Amino acid sequence: MIAKTLALMLGLGSGLMAADTEAESPVTYSKDILPILQRNCQSCHRPGQVAPMSFLSYKEARPWAKAMKAAVIARKMPPWFADRQYGHFTNDRSLRQGDVELIAKWADMGAVEGDAKDAPAPLVWPENGWEIKPDRIVDGPSYDVPAKGVMEWTWMVVPSGFAKDTWVTSVEIKTQVPQAAHHICLSFRPHIPEVQYNLPTLLRNNIQRDEAGVETLESKQKVRRTPPAGQQAIQRAPGQTAGGVEECYEPGRQAEDLRPMNAAKLIPAGTDIWVNLHYTPNGTPVTDHIQLGFTVAKAEPRRQFLLLAAGVSGDTKSFAIPPNNANWESPSSLTIFNQDVELVGLQAHMHVRGKDMTFHLEYPDGRRQTVLSVPRYDFNWQLWYDTSIKVPKGTKLTVTAHYDNSVNNKYNPDPSRTVYWGDQSWEEMMAPSYAVVVEKNVDPRTLVTRADPARGEGDSN
Repeated sequence: MIAKTLALMLGLGSGLMAADTEAESPVTYSKDILPILQRNCQSCHRPGQVAPMSFLSYKEARPWAKAMKAAVIARKMPPWFADRQYGHFTNDRSLRQGDVELIAKWADMGAVEGDAKDAPAPLVWPENGWEIKPDRIVDGPSYDVPAKGVMEWTWMVVPSGFAKDTWVTSVEIKTQVPQAAHHICLSFRPHIPEVQYNLPTLLRNNIQRDEAGVETLESKQKVRRTPPAGQQAIQRAPGQTAGGVEECYEPGRQAEDLRPMNAAKLIPAGTDIWVNLHYTPNGTPVTDHIQLGFTVAKAEPRRQFLLLAAGVSGDTKSFAIPPNNANWESPSSLTIFNQDVELVGLQAHMHVRGKDMTFHLEYPDGRRQTVLSVPRYDFNWQLWYDTSIKVPKGTKLTVTAHYDNSVNNKYNPDPSRTVYWGDQSWEEMMAPSYAVVVEKNVDPRTLVTRADPARGEGDSN
């Protein structure tokens, strides 16, 4: 009797499980997957953006179903490297675990489309591959990138066309060859009569490199960053790079949109735009033509946005990564805020041997806070982490970084050599940056004090 009862119960249980499986609603593209793609993926996976394929439609996404599953389970996509234990980021595009499971189920269940009536309305993206819908487009320079060779950093100048002082609320740099663009950065400078438009000028002249493309120590000691002909010396804010960089395009970095921060950036009348170009040849000759898009403030803002650098000096004594060292610690950088600010963004920047980078705040009351930790840095994705942190006067920002110059680093071109600071990806940098919003009347030159702990000195420049 007991045996019959158990058999009956097991049979009923099996039947119930089978019924539950049969009743389980299928995961479909229209109902379940498209909302995830719109929220987390289509900003890159659409025509004119950095991703090699589009996910705007079922027909485009369906062939990639299994690859999508593998990428999201491994957390390779969407690219996001901030440690979840620290900080809060308003542009976090990482997937929730539930979304990962839905994509995996969709691929496993045949990647069906489902009823098109279940699909949300298509997102309306700006035309011609823009991330923002620009109010004004400035025609940038064109540049020929060869199939191979070392491309040194180059400046080209274009007129901004801003005839009066203009507050802009977003800036976007649009390249036609994202597969070859290492970075494209902008510096806004007063027009001077001697300037020559659209003329390529090397940032540093007569650089000597060895057979591996690495700059020699002799070259580092002799070559200086000399201003191109007609370049006017600019008064830069402490922490600003020598070029006074205002915005950059890098792989994975989104357009600079200041509207959510209720802030803007001033472009004075008569400004010229200095465009700093760095390309990495990839075997195919290409020609880039750059466009610069701006949205314009409808009224003069109350707050201004400032982009600043927090790197260390690149001298060969303090910054030299030993051979076969899997965890070399760079000299840390230190910035002291002389006024109250709102910290609105952070970016880690190293090259292929970069391993991790961490940003710490130490408040005047002694409290310490880790505001960004990137434990597994990936040079292929130069992400910007948007945040909002009230930082009082006297707070210290410290940035630390580690490098893997060993055989364990699959991107390492040569673990047997000492690695120094350099412009190319196979050389290295410790060049984090950050952004703040302050009152419109604040003088950027008085905002922070920089210190270089490696050399034991403070520096307001």
